[in-house]
Amino acid sequence: MRLLSASARARTVIVAGTLLGSLVTGGWLLQRGARTGTFTAFEGAQLFESVFQRVQNDYVDNVGDSTLYRKSVDGMLLELNDPYSTFLPPDRFARLDETTSGNYAGLGLEVDLRDGWLIVVAPVAGGPAERAGIQPGDRIIDIAGKQTKGWTIEEAAKVLRGKPGTFVTLRLERPGISTPIELRLPRMTIHQSAVRRASMLNDGVGYIDLKAFSDSTAKELNGAITTLLARGMKTLVLDMRTNPDGLLTQGVRVSDLFLDPGQKIVSMRGRVPDANREYADTAQQRWPQLPLLVLVDGRSASAAEIVAGALQDHDRAVIIGTPTYGKGSAQSVISFGPEGGLKITTARWFTPVGRSITRRLPSDDEPDDQLPASRERFRTDGGRTVYGGGGITPDVAAGDSTTPVLEGIFIRALGANAGHFRDAVTDYALFLKGTRGVSTPDFVVTPAMREEVWKRMKEHGIDIPRNVYDEAEPLVSRMIGFDIARYIFGSDAEFRRRAAIDKPLQKALDLARGAKSERDLLRKATAAAPAPDGVDAAGDKQ
Repeated sequence: MRLLSASARARTVIVAGTLLGSLVTGGWLLQRGARTGTFTAFEGAQLFESVFQRVQNDYVDNVGDSTLYRKSVDGMLLELNDPYSTFLPPDRFARLDETTSGNYAGLGLEVDLRDGWLIVVAPVAGGPAERAGIQPGDRIIDIAGKQTKGWTIEEAAKVLRGKPGTFVTLRLERPGISTPIELRLPRMTIHQSAVRRASMLNDGVGYIDLKAFSDSTAKELNGAITTLLARGMKTLVLDMRTNPDGLLTQGVRVSDLFLDPGQKIVSMRGRVPDANREYADTAQQRWPQLPLLVLVDGRSASAAEIVAGALQDHDRAVIIGTPTYGKGSAQSVISFGPEGGLKITTARWFTPVGRSITRRLPSDDEPDDQLPASRERFRTDGGRTVYGGGGITPDVAAGDSTTPVLEGIFIRALGANAGHFRDAVTDYALFLKGTRGVSTPDFVVTPAMREEVWKRMKEHGIDIPRNVYDEAEPLVSRMIGFDIARYIFGSDAEFRRRAAIDKPLQKALDLARGAKSERDLLRKATAAAPAPDGVDAAGDKQ
Protein backbone atom coordinates (compact mmCIF):
# COMPACT_ATOMS: atom_id res chain seq x y z
CA MET A 1 0.00 0.00 0.00
CA ARG A 2 1.33 3.41 -0.92
CA LEU A 3 1.89 5.93 1.88
CA LEU A 4 0.34 9.43 1.66
CA SER A 5 2.63 12.43 1.34
CA ALA A 6 2.57 15.12 4.02
CA SER A 7 0.48 17.46 1.82
CA ALA A 8 -1.91 14.65 0.96
CA ARG A 9 -2.30 13.79 4.63
CA ALA A 10 -3.09 17.43 5.37
CA ARG A 11 -5.75 17.54 2.66
CA THR A 12 -7.22 14.32 4.06
CA VAL A 13 -7.47 15.85 7.53
CA ILE A 14 -9.24 18.93 6.10
CA VAL A 15 -11.72 16.87 4.07
CA ALA A 16 -12.38 14.52 6.97
CA GLY A 17 -12.96 17.49 9.26
CA THR A 18 -15.38 19.01 6.77
CA LEU A 19 -17.33 15.78 6.40
CA LEU A 20 -17.34 15.23 10.17
CA GLY A 21 -18.68 18.72 10.68
CA SER A 22 -21.39 18.06 8.13
CA LEU A 23 -22.32 14.76 9.70
CA VAL A 24 -22.31 16.16 13.23
CA THR A 25 -24.50 19.15 12.31
CA GLY A 26 -26.97 17.24 10.16
CA GLY A 27 -26.97 14.28 12.53
CA TRP A 28 -27.87 16.49 15.48
CA LEU A 29 -30.83 17.90 13.62
CA LEU A 30 -31.97 14.50 12.41
CA GLN A 31 -31.60 12.96 15.87
CA ARG A 32 -33.56 15.81 17.40
CA GLY A 33 -36.26 15.37 14.74
CA ALA A 34 -36.36 11.63 15.38
CA ARG A 35 -36.72 12.18 19.12
CA THR A 36 -39.48 14.75 18.90
CA GLY A 37 -41.20 13.41 15.78
CA THR A 38 -40.95 16.82 14.13
CA PHE A 39 -38.70 19.81 13.59
CA THR A 40 -39.41 23.31 14.74
CA ALA A 41 -39.72 25.83 11.93
CA PHE A 42 -36.28 27.20 12.83
CA GLU A 43 -34.65 23.74 12.91
CA GLY A 44 -36.24 22.80 9.61
CA ALA A 45 -35.07 26.01 7.94
CA GLN A 46 -31.58 25.50 9.39
CA LEU A 47 -31.40 21.93 8.10
CA PHE A 48 -32.60 22.97 4.64
CA GLU A 49 -30.04 25.77 4.47
CA SER A 50 -27.24 23.45 5.59
CA VAL A 51 -28.11 20.79 3.00
CA PHE A 52 -28.60 23.42 0.29
CA GLN A 53 -25.16 24.92 0.92
CA ARG A 54 -23.47 21.50 0.89
CA VAL A 55 -25.08 20.56 -2.41
CA GLN A 56 -24.26 24.00 -3.78
CA ASN A 57 -20.60 23.82 -2.76
CA ASP A 58 -19.63 20.13 -2.66
CA TYR A 59 -21.86 18.16 -5.05
CA VAL A 60 -19.84 16.47 -7.80
CA ASP A 61 -21.68 18.38 -10.54
CA ASN A 62 -22.29 22.11 -10.64
CA VAL A 63 -26.00 22.84 -10.16
CA GLY A 64 -27.24 26.42 -10.39
CA ASP A 65 -29.05 28.03 -7.47
CA SER A 66 -32.29 28.50 -9.42
CA THR A 67 -32.28 24.82 -10.40
CA LEU A 68 -31.69 23.75 -6.80
CA TYR A 69 -34.55 25.90 -5.52
CA ARG A 70 -36.88 24.53 -8.19
CA LYS A 71 -35.90 20.94 -7.38
CA SER A 72 -36.50 21.68 -3.71
CA VAL A 73 -40.03 22.84 -4.51
CA ASP A 74 -40.67 19.75 -6.63
CA GLY A 75 -39.31 17.47 -3.92
CA MET A 76 -41.43 19.08 -1.22
CA LEU A 77 -44.60 18.64 -3.26
CA LEU A 78 -43.65 15.10 -4.26
CA GLU A 79 -43.33 14.09 -0.62
CA LEU A 80 -46.95 15.11 -0.02
CA ASN A 81 -47.86 11.92 -1.94
CA ASP A 82 -50.60 13.87 -3.69
CA PRO A 83 -50.49 13.62 -7.49
CA TYR A 84 -52.72 16.69 -7.80
CA SER A 85 -50.41 19.09 -5.96
CA THR A 86 -47.68 20.26 -8.30
CA PHE A 87 -45.75 23.30 -9.43
CA LEU A 88 -46.42 24.17 -13.06
CA PRO A 89 -43.74 25.86 -15.18
CA PRO A 90 -44.96 28.72 -17.41
CA ASP A 91 -45.84 26.54 -20.43
CA ARG A 92 -47.86 24.05 -18.39
CA PHE A 93 -49.51 26.86 -16.43
CA ALA A 94 -50.55 28.46 -19.73
CA ARG A 95 -52.03 25.14 -20.92
CA LEU A 96 -54.00 24.87 -17.68
CA ASP A 97 -55.40 28.33 -18.33
CA GLU A 98 -56.39 27.21 -21.84
CA THR A 99 -58.16 24.17 -20.40
CA THR A 100 -60.18 26.18 -17.88
CA SER A 101 -61.09 28.95 -20.33
CA GLY A 102 -61.44 26.82 -23.46
CA ASN A 103 -59.62 29.56 -25.37
CA TYR A 104 -56.37 29.63 -27.31
CA ALA A 105 -54.96 31.62 -30.23
CA GLY A 106 -54.28 29.59 -33.37
CA LEU A 107 -55.78 28.24 -36.57
CA GLY A 108 -58.39 25.84 -35.16
CA LEU A 109 -56.97 22.50 -36.27
CA GLU A 110 -57.21 19.03 -34.77
CA VAL A 111 -54.27 17.02 -36.09
CA ASP A 112 -52.79 13.56 -35.67
CA LEU A 113 -49.54 11.88 -36.70
CA ARG A 114 -49.47 9.37 -39.56
CA ASP A 115 -46.26 8.10 -41.19
CA GLY A 116 -44.38 10.90 -39.48
CA TRP A 117 -46.59 13.60 -41.04
CA LEU A 118 -49.26 15.84 -39.54
CA ILE A 119 -52.70 14.79 -40.79
CA VAL A 120 -55.77 16.98 -40.29
CA VAL A 121 -58.44 15.14 -38.31
CA ALA A 122 -60.89 18.02 -38.40
CA PRO A 123 -60.90 21.82 -38.50
CA VAL A 124 -62.66 23.62 -35.65
CA ALA A 125 -66.00 25.05 -36.73
CA GLY A 126 -65.71 28.75 -37.54
CA GLY A 127 -61.93 28.85 -37.20
CA PRO A 128 -59.45 30.14 -39.81
CA ALA A 129 -58.65 26.60 -40.98
CA GLU A 130 -62.28 25.76 -41.73
CA ARG A 131 -62.84 29.12 -43.43
CA ALA A 132 -59.83 28.45 -45.66
CA GLY A 133 -61.30 25.11 -46.73
CA ILE A 134 -58.88 22.78 -44.96
CA GLN A 135 -60.34 19.25 -44.95
CA PRO A 136 -59.97 16.06 -42.89
CA GLY A 137 -57.15 14.01 -44.41
CA ASP A 138 -55.08 16.98 -45.59
CA ARG A 139 -51.39 16.39 -44.91
CA ILE A 140 -49.50 19.41 -43.56
CA ILE A 141 -46.06 19.19 -45.19
CA ASP A 142 -44.75 22.65 -44.38
CA ILE A 143 -45.39 25.25 -41.67
CA ALA A 144 -43.79 28.69 -41.90
CA GLY A 145 -41.30 27.44 -44.47
CA LYS A 146 -40.20 24.42 -42.41
CA GLN A 147 -40.87 20.83 -43.46
CA THR A 148 -42.92 19.04 -40.81
CA LYS A 149 -41.77 15.47 -41.43
CA GLY A 150 -40.94 13.95 -38.04
CA TRP A 151 -42.50 16.74 -35.98
CA THR A 152 -44.41 15.99 -32.80
CA ILE A 153 -47.88 17.34 -32.07
CA GLU A 154 -46.34 19.60 -29.42
CA GLU A 155 -43.78 21.03 -31.85
CA ALA A 156 -46.50 21.78 -34.37
CA ALA A 157 -48.70 23.44 -31.75
CA LYS A 158 -45.93 25.87 -30.78
CA VAL A 159 -45.66 27.08 -34.39
CA LEU A 160 -49.37 27.04 -35.23
CA ARG A 161 -50.29 29.05 -32.15
CA GLY A 162 -49.37 32.67 -31.55
CA LYS A 163 -50.79 36.13 -31.03
CA PRO A 164 -54.21 36.80 -32.57
CA GLY A 165 -53.88 38.69 -35.83
CA THR A 166 -50.50 37.28 -36.78
CA PHE A 167 -50.19 35.04 -39.83
CA VAL A 168 -48.74 31.61 -40.56
CA THR A 169 -48.18 29.91 -43.93
CA LEU A 170 -49.09 26.24 -44.54
CA ARG A 171 -48.45 23.91 -47.45
CA LEU A 172 -50.83 20.97 -47.71
CA GLU A 173 -51.13 17.79 -49.73
CA ARG A 174 -54.68 16.67 -50.46
CA PRO A 175 -55.69 13.23 -51.76
CA GLY A 176 -56.73 13.47 -55.40
CA ILE A 177 -54.90 16.76 -56.02
CA SER A 178 -51.47 16.54 -57.65
CA THR A 179 -49.99 19.87 -56.56
CA PRO A 180 -49.56 21.15 -52.98
CA ILE A 181 -51.96 23.78 -51.65
CA GLU A 182 -50.39 26.87 -50.07
CA LEU A 183 -52.38 28.96 -47.59
CA ARG A 184 -51.60 32.04 -45.49
CA LEU A 185 -53.90 32.04 -42.49
CA PRO A 186 -54.47 34.52 -39.66
CA ARG A 187 -54.31 33.29 -36.11
CA MET A 188 -57.36 34.14 -34.06
CA THR A 189 -58.78 33.36 -30.64
CA ILE A 190 -60.40 29.92 -30.82
CA HIS A 191 -62.95 28.75 -28.29
CA GLN A 192 -62.94 25.00 -27.87
CA SER A 193 -66.52 24.20 -26.99
CA ALA A 194 -67.10 21.93 -24.01
CA VAL A 195 -69.98 20.38 -25.97
CA ARG A 196 -68.18 18.40 -28.64
CA ARG A 197 -71.32 16.91 -30.16
CA ALA A 198 -75.08 17.40 -29.91
CA SER A 199 -77.07 14.96 -32.05
CA MET A 200 -80.47 13.34 -32.31
CA LEU A 201 -80.39 9.55 -32.18
CA ASN A 202 -83.28 7.08 -32.48
CA ASP A 203 -86.80 7.45 -31.06
CA GLY A 204 -86.51 11.02 -29.80
CA VAL A 205 -83.26 10.42 -27.86
CA GLY A 206 -80.86 13.34 -27.82
CA TYR A 207 -77.12 12.84 -27.30
CA ILE A 208 -74.64 15.39 -25.95
CA ASP A 209 -70.92 14.67 -25.65
CA LEU A 210 -69.60 16.87 -22.83
CA LYS A 211 -65.83 16.80 -22.86
CA ALA A 212 -64.76 19.57 -20.46
CA PHE A 213 -65.79 21.76 -17.56
CA SER A 214 -64.40 25.10 -18.70
CA ASP A 215 -65.76 28.51 -17.81
CA SER A 216 -68.71 28.36 -20.25
CA THR A 217 -69.75 24.70 -19.95
CA ALA A 218 -73.13 25.23 -18.28
CA LYS A 219 -74.09 27.92 -20.78
CA GLU A 220 -73.08 25.75 -23.75
CA LEU A 221 -74.87 22.70 -22.35
CA ASN A 222 -78.02 24.76 -21.76
CA GLY A 223 -77.94 25.91 -25.38
CA ALA A 224 -77.37 22.39 -26.73
CA ILE A 225 -80.30 20.98 -24.73
CA THR A 226 -82.58 23.79 -25.89
CA THR A 227 -81.64 23.09 -29.52
CA LEU A 228 -82.26 19.34 -29.20
CA LEU A 229 -85.62 19.90 -27.51
CA ALA A 230 -86.65 22.03 -30.48
CA ARG A 231 -85.73 19.07 -32.69
CA GLY A 232 -88.04 16.72 -30.80
CA MET A 233 -85.84 15.33 -28.01
CA LYS A 234 -87.80 13.34 -25.39
CA THR A 235 -84.87 11.76 -23.49
CA LEU A 236 -81.29 13.01 -23.03
CA VAL A 237 -78.10 10.94 -22.97
CA LEU A 238 -75.29 13.04 -21.45
CA ASP A 239 -71.89 11.51 -22.24
CA MET A 240 -69.20 12.47 -19.71
CA ARG A 241 -66.76 9.71 -20.58
CA THR A 242 -63.11 10.82 -20.87
CA ASN A 243 -64.01 14.10 -19.16
CA PRO A 244 -61.04 14.28 -16.81
CA ASP A 245 -60.99 17.60 -14.99
CA GLY A 246 -62.39 21.08 -14.83
CA LEU A 247 -63.82 23.87 -12.75
CA LEU A 248 -65.76 23.15 -9.56
CA THR A 249 -68.09 26.08 -10.24
CA GLN A 250 -69.07 24.62 -13.61
CA GLY A 251 -69.71 21.20 -12.07
CA VAL A 252 -72.08 22.95 -9.66
CA ARG A 253 -73.81 24.94 -12.42
CA VAL A 254 -74.31 21.89 -14.62
CA SER A 255 -75.82 20.02 -11.67
CA ASP A 256 -78.01 23.07 -11.00
CA LEU A 257 -79.58 22.67 -14.46
CA PHE A 258 -81.18 19.37 -13.42
CA LEU A 259 -81.95 19.77 -9.71
CA ASP A 260 -84.49 21.66 -7.62
CA PRO A 261 -83.85 24.66 -5.32
CA GLY A 262 -82.27 23.70 -2.02
CA GLN A 263 -81.04 20.28 -3.12
CA LYS A 264 -77.40 19.79 -2.14
CA ILE A 265 -74.84 19.42 -4.91
CA VAL A 266 -71.47 19.06 -3.17
CA SER A 267 -69.76 19.80 0.16
CA MET A 268 -66.14 20.97 0.40
CA ARG A 269 -64.05 20.31 3.52
CA GLY A 270 -60.55 21.68 3.99
CA ARG A 271 -58.10 22.81 6.66
CA VAL A 272 -58.60 26.55 6.25
CA PRO A 273 -62.00 28.15 6.84
CA ASP A 274 -62.34 29.45 3.27
CA ALA A 275 -62.06 25.88 1.94
CA ASN A 276 -65.20 24.75 3.77
CA ARG A 277 -68.36 25.33 1.81
CA GLU A 278 -71.60 23.68 0.79
CA TYR A 279 -73.12 24.16 -2.65
CA ALA A 280 -76.84 23.71 -3.25
CA ASP A 281 -79.19 24.26 -6.17
CA THR A 282 -80.40 27.84 -6.44
CA ALA A 283 -82.85 27.82 -9.37
CA GLN A 284 -85.76 25.81 -10.67
CA GLN A 285 -84.63 23.18 -13.13
CA ARG A 286 -85.68 24.00 -16.66
CA TRP A 287 -86.56 20.48 -17.79
CA PRO A 288 -87.99 18.56 -14.80
CA GLN A 289 -89.84 16.11 -17.06
CA LEU A 290 -86.81 15.28 -19.23
CA PRO A 291 -85.55 11.71 -18.53
CA LEU A 292 -81.77 11.74 -18.19
CA LEU A 293 -79.09 9.07 -18.64
CA VAL A 294 -75.42 9.79 -17.96
CA LEU A 295 -72.48 7.83 -19.42
CA VAL A 296 -69.25 7.60 -17.39
CA ASP A 297 -66.03 5.59 -17.43
CA GLY A 298 -62.68 5.33 -15.65
CA ARG A 299 -61.53 8.61 -17.20
CA SER A 300 -64.50 10.59 -15.90
CA ALA A 301 -63.08 12.58 -13.03
CA SER A 302 -63.32 15.66 -10.85
CA ALA A 303 -66.19 17.95 -11.98
CA ALA A 304 -67.73 15.11 -14.00
CA GLU A 305 -67.85 13.02 -10.82
CA ILE A 306 -69.45 15.89 -8.89
CA VAL A 307 -72.24 16.04 -11.47
CA ALA A 308 -72.68 12.25 -11.63
CA GLY A 309 -72.68 11.97 -7.83
CA ALA A 310 -75.24 14.74 -7.32
CA LEU A 311 -77.61 13.41 -9.98
CA GLN A 312 -77.28 9.86 -8.66
CA ASP A 313 -77.84 10.82 -5.00
CA HIS A 314 -81.02 12.72 -5.91
CA ASP A 315 -82.25 9.97 -8.29
CA ARG A 316 -82.26 12.51 -11.13
CA ALA A 317 -80.34 10.39 -13.64
CA VAL A 318 -79.44 6.80 -14.40
CA ILE A 319 -75.65 6.42 -14.45
CA ILE A 320 -74.35 3.93 -17.04
CA GLY A 321 -70.86 2.66 -17.80
CA THR A 322 -67.89 1.72 -15.65
CA PRO A 323 -66.71 3.17 -12.28
CA THR A 324 -65.28 6.66 -12.53
CA TYR A 325 -61.73 7.69 -11.70
CA GLY A 326 -62.27 8.49 -8.02
CA LYS A 327 -60.82 12.00 -7.62
CA GLY A 328 -62.54 13.31 -4.52
CA SER A 329 -60.39 16.37 -3.95
CA ALA A 330 -60.34 19.98 -5.14
CA GLN A 331 -57.34 22.11 -6.02
CA SER A 332 -56.62 25.83 -5.87
CA VAL A 333 -54.41 27.44 -8.50
CA ILE A 334 -52.01 30.20 -7.46
CA SER A 335 -50.07 32.22 -10.03
CA PHE A 336 -46.44 33.16 -9.45
CA GLY A 337 -46.21 35.38 -12.49
CA PRO A 338 -43.47 34.55 -15.00
CA GLU A 339 -42.26 31.65 -12.83
CA GLY A 340 -45.43 29.62 -13.39
CA GLY A 341 -47.99 28.61 -10.81
CA LEU A 342 -48.90 26.24 -8.01
CA LYS A 343 -51.79 23.79 -8.15
CA ILE A 344 -52.42 22.52 -4.64
CA THR A 345 -55.11 20.40 -3.01
CA THR A 346 -57.04 22.53 -0.53
CA ALA A 347 -60.20 20.49 0.11
CA ARG A 348 -61.90 17.13 -0.17
CA TRP A 349 -65.42 17.01 -1.53
CA PHE A 350 -68.46 14.90 -0.66
CA THR A 351 -71.66 14.09 -2.55
CA PRO A 352 -75.07 15.24 -1.22
CA VAL A 353 -75.53 12.09 0.90
CA GLY A 354 -72.01 12.40 2.34
CA ARG A 355 -70.02 10.09 0.09
CA SER A 356 -66.31 10.56 -0.53
CA ILE A 357 -65.60 8.84 -3.85
CA THR A 358 -61.78 8.98 -3.54
CA ARG A 359 -60.24 5.78 -4.84
CA ARG A 360 -57.54 4.24 -2.64
CA LEU A 361 -54.80 1.95 -3.80
CA PRO A 362 -55.41 -1.54 -2.36
CA SER A 363 -53.05 -2.70 0.39
CA ASP A 364 -52.53 -5.85 2.41
CA ASP A 365 -54.49 -4.53 5.41
CA GLU A 366 -57.27 -2.73 3.53
CA PRO A 367 -59.84 -4.17 1.12
CA ASP A 368 -59.90 -3.13 -2.53
CA ASP A 369 -62.38 -0.23 -2.62
CA GLN A 370 -63.31 -1.07 -6.21
CA LEU A 371 -65.43 -3.95 -4.86
CA PRO A 372 -68.89 -2.64 -3.83
CA ALA A 373 -69.26 -5.23 -1.06
CA SER A 374 -66.21 -3.78 0.73
CA ARG A 375 -67.30 -0.14 0.51
CA GLU A 376 -69.42 2.09 2.74
CA ARG A 377 -73.06 2.17 1.67
CA PHE A 378 -75.37 5.18 1.47
CA ARG A 379 -78.98 5.75 0.44
CA THR A 380 -80.23 8.04 -2.30
CA ASP A 381 -83.32 10.23 -1.88
CA GLY A 382 -85.39 7.34 -3.19
CA GLY A 383 -83.73 4.73 -0.99
CA ARG A 384 -81.43 3.16 -3.56
CA THR A 385 -78.00 1.94 -2.40
CA VAL A 386 -74.92 3.86 -3.58
CA TYR A 387 -71.30 3.44 -2.52
CA GLY A 388 -68.46 5.55 -1.19
CA GLY A 389 -64.87 5.19 -2.34
CA GLY A 390 -63.75 3.71 -5.64
CA GLY A 391 -65.27 6.45 -7.81
CA ILE A 392 -68.94 6.71 -8.80
CA THR A 393 -70.33 3.20 -9.30
CA PRO A 394 -72.80 3.21 -12.22
CA ASP A 395 -76.39 2.15 -11.69
CA VAL A 396 -76.01 -0.04 -14.77
CA ALA A 397 -72.64 -1.52 -15.70
CA ALA A 398 -71.86 -1.44 -19.41
CA GLY A 399 -68.67 -1.50 -21.42
CA ASP A 400 -65.92 -3.91 -22.31
CA SER A 401 -63.62 -4.76 -19.42
CA THR A 402 -61.51 -7.24 -21.39
CA THR A 403 -60.23 -7.45 -24.94
CA PRO A 404 -61.47 -10.43 -27.00
CA VAL A 405 -58.81 -13.14 -27.13
CA LEU A 406 -58.13 -13.06 -30.88
CA GLU A 407 -58.01 -9.27 -30.93
CA GLY A 408 -55.59 -9.34 -28.00
CA ILE A 409 -53.32 -11.75 -29.89
CA PHE A 410 -53.33 -9.37 -32.87
CA ILE A 411 -52.50 -6.35 -30.68
CA ARG A 412 -49.64 -8.21 -29.00
CA ALA A 413 -48.33 -9.38 -32.38
CA LEU A 414 -48.24 -5.77 -33.57
CA GLY A 415 -46.32 -4.67 -30.49
CA ALA A 416 -44.30 -1.58 -31.31
CA ASN A 417 -45.77 -1.61 -34.83
CA ALA A 418 -49.24 -0.56 -33.62
CA GLY A 419 -48.58 2.96 -34.88
CA HIS A 420 -47.51 1.61 -38.28
CA PHE A 421 -50.76 -0.35 -38.47
CA ARG A 422 -52.69 2.89 -37.93
CA ASP A 423 -50.52 4.49 -40.62
CA ALA A 424 -51.45 1.71 -43.06
CA VAL A 425 -55.17 2.06 -42.33
CA THR A 426 -55.09 5.85 -42.75
CA ASP A 427 -52.99 5.55 -45.89
CA TYR A 428 -55.66 3.32 -47.44
CA ALA A 429 -58.50 5.62 -46.31
CA LEU A 430 -56.79 8.61 -47.93
CA PHE A 431 -56.19 6.57 -51.09
CA LEU A 432 -59.92 5.87 -51.28
CA LYS A 433 -60.64 9.56 -50.73
CA GLY A 434 -58.35 10.55 -53.58
CA THR A 435 -59.77 7.94 -55.97
CA ARG A 436 -63.40 8.38 -54.82
CA GLY A 437 -63.42 4.67 -54.08
CA VAL A 438 -66.29 4.89 -51.56
CA SER A 439 -69.47 6.80 -52.37
CA THR A 440 -71.76 6.37 -49.35
CA PRO A 441 -71.21 6.65 -45.57
CA ASP A 442 -73.14 3.39 -45.16
CA PHE A 443 -70.35 1.41 -46.85
CA VAL A 444 -69.47 -2.11 -45.70
CA VAL A 445 -65.84 -3.06 -45.04
CA THR A 446 -65.13 -5.87 -47.51
CA PRO A 447 -62.46 -8.61 -47.68
CA ALA A 448 -60.90 -6.66 -50.57
CA MET A 449 -60.49 -3.63 -48.28
CA ARG A 450 -58.82 -5.74 -45.59
CA GLU A 451 -56.51 -7.19 -48.27
CA GLU A 452 -55.45 -3.68 -49.31
CA VAL A 453 -54.67 -2.80 -45.70
CA TRP A 454 -52.66 -6.03 -45.38
CA LYS A 455 -50.55 -5.02 -48.39
CA ARG A 456 -49.89 -1.61 -46.87
CA MET A 457 -48.97 -3.20 -43.56
CA LYS A 458 -46.30 -5.23 -45.36
CA GLU A 459 -45.05 -2.05 -47.05
CA HIS A 460 -44.76 -0.46 -43.60
CA GLY A 461 -42.56 -3.34 -42.45
CA ILE A 462 -45.13 -5.15 -40.32
CA ASP A 463 -44.41 -8.88 -40.31
CA ILE A 464 -47.02 -10.88 -38.43
CA PRO A 465 -48.71 -14.22 -39.28
CA ARG A 466 -51.54 -13.80 -41.77
CA ASN A 467 -53.89 -15.97 -39.71
CA VAL A 468 -53.44 -13.61 -36.72
CA TYR A 469 -54.54 -10.71 -38.93
CA ASP A 470 -57.49 -12.61 -40.39
CA GLU A 471 -58.73 -13.82 -37.00
CA ALA A 472 -58.81 -10.22 -35.72
CA GLU A 473 -61.23 -9.28 -38.52
CA PRO A 474 -63.78 -7.51 -36.24
CA LEU A 475 -61.14 -5.14 -34.87
CA VAL A 476 -59.47 -4.60 -38.24
CA SER A 477 -62.80 -3.89 -39.95
CA ARG A 478 -63.77 -1.41 -37.24
CA MET A 479 -60.53 0.50 -37.61
CA ILE A 480 -60.81 0.58 -41.39
CA GLY A 481 -64.44 1.70 -41.20
CA PHE A 482 -63.72 4.48 -38.71
CA ASP A 483 -60.86 5.98 -40.76
CA ILE A 484 -62.71 5.82 -44.08
CA ALA A 485 -65.75 7.45 -42.53
CA ARG A 486 -63.66 10.15 -40.83
CA TYR A 487 -61.49 11.19 -43.77
CA ILE A 488 -64.05 10.83 -46.57
CA PHE A 489 -67.40 11.70 -44.98
CA GLY A 490 -66.42 13.60 -41.84
CA SER A 491 -66.86 13.32 -38.09
CA ASP A 492 -70.65 12.82 -38.19
CA ALA A 493 -70.29 9.67 -40.28
CA GLU A 494 -67.54 8.37 -38.02
CA PHE A 495 -69.68 9.02 -34.94
CA ARG A 496 -72.59 7.05 -36.40
CA ARG A 497 -70.39 4.03 -36.98
CA ARG A 498 -68.90 4.24 -33.50
CA ALA A 499 -72.29 4.73 -31.87
CA ALA A 500 -73.65 1.56 -33.47
CA ILE A 501 -71.13 -0.57 -31.52
CA ASP A 502 -70.86 1.59 -28.40
CA LYS A 503 -72.16 -0.75 -25.69
CA PRO A 504 -72.85 1.86 -22.96
CA LEU A 505 -74.63 4.09 -25.47
CA GLN A 506 -76.64 1.18 -26.83
CA LYS A 507 -77.58 0.22 -23.26
CA ALA A 508 -78.78 3.78 -22.71
CA LEU A 509 -80.91 3.58 -25.86
CA ASP A 510 -82.39 0.27 -24.65
CA LEU A 511 -83.36 1.82 -21.30
CA ALA A 512 -84.76 4.93 -22.97
CA ARG A 513 -87.04 2.90 -25.21
CA GLY A 514 -90.56 3.22 -23.81
CA ALA A 515 -89.53 5.20 -20.71
CA LYS A 516 -91.70 8.28 -20.21
CA SER A 517 -90.10 9.63 -17.03
CA GLU A 518 -87.03 9.44 -14.84
CA ARG A 519 -88.94 7.08 -12.56
CA ASP A 520 -89.45 4.73 -15.52
CA LEU A 521 -85.73 4.85 -16.26
CA LEU A 522 -84.77 4.12 -12.66
CA ARG A 523 -87.22 1.22 -12.50
CA LYS A 524 -85.81 -0.29 -15.68
CA ALA A 525 -82.24 0.33 -14.52
CA THR A 526 -82.86 -1.45 -11.22
CA ALA A 527 -84.28 -4.46 -13.07
CA ALA A 528 -81.31 -4.47 -15.48
CA ALA A 529 -78.65 -4.29 -12.76
CA PRO A 530 -78.19 -7.39 -10.55
CA ALA A 531 -76.87 -6.80 -7.04
CA PRO A 532 -73.05 -6.77 -6.78
CA ASP A 533 -71.29 -9.82 -5.41
CA GLY A 534 -71.66 -10.00 -1.65
CA VAL A 535 -74.60 -7.55 -1.51
CA ASP A 536 -78.28 -8.44 -1.63
CA ALA A 537 -80.92 -6.46 -3.51
CA ALA A 538 -81.58 -4.24 -0.50
CA GLY A 539 -77.94 -3.27 -0.32
CA ASP A 540 -77.01 -5.37 2.72
CA LYS A 541 -74.05 -7.71 2.94
CA GLN A 542 -74.87 -11.38 2.72
